[in-house]
Amino acid sequence: MNLLFPLVSTSEEIAELSRLASVIWQEYYVSIITLEQIDYMVQKYQSESAITEQIHQQGYEYYFIQRDDSPVGYMSVKQEEGKLFLSKFYIGKEHRGQGYASQALAFLEQLCIEQSMNLIWLTVNRHNESSIAVYEKKGFQTVREQVADIGNGFVMDDFVMEKEIIVS
Repeated sequence: MNLLFPLVSTSEEIAELSRLASVIWQEYYVSIITLEQIDYMVQKYQSESAITEQIHQQGYEYYFIQRDDSPVGYMSVKQEEGKLFLSKFYIGKEHRGQGYASQALAFLEQLCIEQSMNLIWLTVNRHNESSIAVYEKKGFQTVREQVADIGNGFVMDDFVMEKEIIVS
């Protein structure tokens, strides 16, 4: 099954992405962080206003992961000094385990090659074992740990992972 990765740009697409983010975060993170932190992070980072600001003021690009004209997930990236920061990478529960992450990461690697970026890096919650396993399988390596205070008494306790991209 081939996927499409359309760039999110209109206010309608941003609203759809924000709704999708809320559903995925509520389902996925409940075993890793508290509901209070999930609600706080969704509002702070994945609300319509937050996504709009990230796209228009902060240089982020959001892409739907789309199958049959329907979004099954999304990702957000930002180019930084010859590297690609993978800020968000989420696939809905009913669509996991079908090779979509592999196709999405291949799309990002191609983006790196086209833009002459030699590395993809990301942060992942250190207790998010299933995502860490996927990233390791796809060639990412943990390079350091990072704890970031995100306000309201919450922290993001993450591993920073990287994957080198061969740009010919």
